[in-house]
Amino acid sequence: MKKFLFVLLTILFLVSSVNAHFLVLIPEYDVIEKGRKSVTLEAKFTHPMEGGPHMEFNIAESAFFVKGEKYTLNWQKKLIPSTKGSLKKVSMYTGSITINKPGIYRIFVNSSPYFESSEGKYIQQMAKVIISALGIEEGWDEPIGLKVEIIPLVKPFGLWEGNTFKGRVLIDGKPAKNIEVEVEYMNTKGIKPPVESLITQVVKTDENGYFEYTIPWAGWWGFSAVTEQGSIKGPDNKEYPLEIDGVIWVKAYPKPKEVR
Repeated sequence: MKKFLFVLLTILFLVSSVNAHFLVLIPEYDVIEKGRKSVTLEAKFTHPMEGGPHMEFNIAESAFFVKGEKYTLNWQKKLIPSTKGSLKKVSMYTGSITINKPGIYRIFVNSSPYFESSEGKYIQQMAKVIISALGIEEGWDEPIGLKVEIIPLVKPFGLWEGNTFKGRVLIDGKPAKNIEVEVEYMNTKGIKPPVESLITQVVKTDENGYFEYTIPWAGWWGFSAVTEQGSIKGPDNKEYPLEIDGVIWVKAYPKPKEVR
């Protein structure tokens, strides 16, 4: 019986682990108004809709842009349980940005490649989030220059639930057609989808790299453009496929009760 339960739990974990991976990059606020001097951020590698399991990852590069200047972003690592109550610990990161000038703050994190054993490949993600500070709302559609990047075509802050988010996927700066874009909610409410297919929504880019998705309810939503980018050599000296994903996070605010 114990062996059966172990096998069953292993199968369930593997089924869960093949759902979408997301590099989460979420700030304390997406719009900074007068009086606030800084904003905190957190980064982790997880399955957002399911609340885990969280996975180990390292930050290869991170910075933010404002007013045409690039600034290195420093992070503090801390360990969290891979799943609730688990003895296995993995890394997540916290950081902060000092808001010393009005502007659009474009923040990104590039992860080191992560080996996903259940899929037999490496995954590297490049996540970004955009903050409007002190009344400035121009420049949010400027690319950072990531290898795989989602360019927002709808203002990516101050969104209402029910707004349609539209973006364009670029690979090496060029529009990418027929690319799957995975969509997940950062589940902080304990929502349990009635069927597994609802965990990860999927849309595809058109001939010019455009996609759109209507955000159904309030909260943070991640969009991940999934691309195959050749191979990478593992520590065993074998070549493995390399998936590089471009991720963007946007926040939707709840509709006022007067219009619900």
